[in-house]
Amino acid sequence: MAALTASRWGIRLAGLVLCAFAFGGFSVEGPNGHVARAAAPDEVRILFGAPTTLDPAIQSDIGSAAYTAQLFETVTAFDAQLILRPALAGSWDISDDGRRIVFHLRDGLKFSDGAPLTAADVVGSWLRVIDPARPSLLSSLFLDVRGASDYLIGRTTNPDDVGLRADGRDVVVDLERPGADFPAIVAGPTFGIVPPSVWQDGVDIEAGSDVGSGAYVLDAVTPTEHRLAANAHFWAGPPAIGIAHLVTDIGGRSPVTAFEAGDVDYTGIGIYDASWIRFDADLGPQLRLVPSLSLSYVGFTATTPPFDDVRVRRAFGAAVDWVRLVELGSAGDEIGADSMVPPGIPGGGDRSWLPVHDPGGAREFLAAAGYPGGVGLPEVTFAAGGLSYAEAIAADLERELGVTIRLEELDDHFGRLHDDPPQMWTLGWVADYPGANDFLGVLLGTGSSNNYGRWSSAAFDAAIEAALADRDPDGARAAYEKALGVVRDDVPVVPIAYGDGWALSRDGLLGAGQNGLGILRLAGMAWE
Repeated sequence: MAALTASRWGIRLAGLVLCAFAFGGFSVEGPNGHVARAAAPDEVRILFGAPTTLDPAIQSDIGSAAYTAQLFETVTAFDAQLILRPALAGSWDISDDGRRIVFHLRDGLKFSDGAPLTAADVVGSWLRVIDPARPSLLSSLFLDVRGASDYLIGRTTNPDDVGLRADGRDVVVDLERPGADFPAIVAGPTFGIVPPSVWQDGVDIEAGSDVGSGAYVLDAVTPTEHRLAANAHFWAGPPAIGIAHLVTDIGGRSPVTAFEAGDVDYTGIGIYDASWIRFDADLGPQLRLVPSLSLSYVGFTATTPPFDDVRVRRAFGAAVDWVRLVELGSAGDEIGADSMVPPGIPGGGDRSWLPVHDPGGAREFLAAAGYPGGVGLPEVTFAAGGLSYAEAIAADLERELGVTIRLEELDDHFGRLHDDPPQMWTLGWVADYPGANDFLGVLLGTGSSNNYGRWSSAAFDAAIEAALADRDPDGARAAYEKALGVVRDDVPVVPIAYGDGWALSRDGLLGAGQNGLGILRLAGMAWE
């Protein structure tokens, strides 16, 4: 779904807060001095952190997506078990060849101001993702639509040339290649439906457009919060919680302290707090594991020296014992990655896809590239992006290869990767949808907007195309494994770690669970 750097699809992985703080109402003292919440049944206060944007087509970080997902509904949505469900679209059909998908919108859909929500609004909203004047950083998710790539780069200026049209209450999508995962892709917050004032008339959402299609509308913005009010015209009915205060400042208090005081009903916590809270009589029963389909990885910029030479990339990949590095450095909330595809997502393979740890072979690769013992290889800039393992990685490389690594923290990590990537860098990613391609083709495909290392491989691209075209799960899995093999051997990136999180959730707060995609769905929350 999203990148985790300073920008969604960017908050840095090391500092990512995937969950929310919730407080409101008033508190009373319970048994044993434990403070319980006594809240109004239709109000909650939730700390998400300030968004970078409220525009679904512009956002590219998980923090902003957490806001836009409440304001702008999608045609499909994932439930708590990661099962794809109908949302604005009551159903959809996929042609036998997988190249045409027809979404059938529900009857009587309305925006929050009561105006009809039509198939034309879906088309207009989705075209904004590939608007050549202001394209989404996640536009690569949409480029399988026929003509989308030409429209994005300005080769054609007529939106009618894009394989996207409204037909009564239906939205018809024509694809360049079979894309059975397209209904899952458009469940992401990037594809939220905005009103005609935005997609047709050009009103800037940031300038105060308060009309939406989601469960909530933006009611007010202050220096300390974004206040959301329930949308009376929401397709699934008004949500149980009428007012949600999305607070951006809790005065520097500890989340655990706020929870114990009864001011916080749902809060993300770190592994260090979780390690003792699980044994606490009052707090332990309210501790929750927050699953996350997330990945941190190291990347190499493959279009400039020294990493335009595959032998140098192979040397760097083989010199580090990546799994041991995470085992020694993790506080317990991360596990070493062995594939670019996190566990729980089909297509990740059932064996390790890491470069084989072989320091001797690594030195041979480097010597073959013309840098025996590291001699002659210029200092390598490593943009660490807050990765806790960065110093250990640099130390291993310097010890085994004789190279010099300069760690650097960029003011705008995500922006730098997009505009002028350093030689070596890190990034975190949370799934937009639970599909292998979101971690493979989207991140590494030739020309993808999220392929920050600019690596290109015809064999990789062909394997991804075959996986997406194969309607048989076993065939698709085999094709994805071919793609993973190319990544292992060419080393454009190295997967580092997968990580879950922890939260405290007040007894009686229902629907506060997450499905691994990093976003609370406020429409499903209620007080018992």
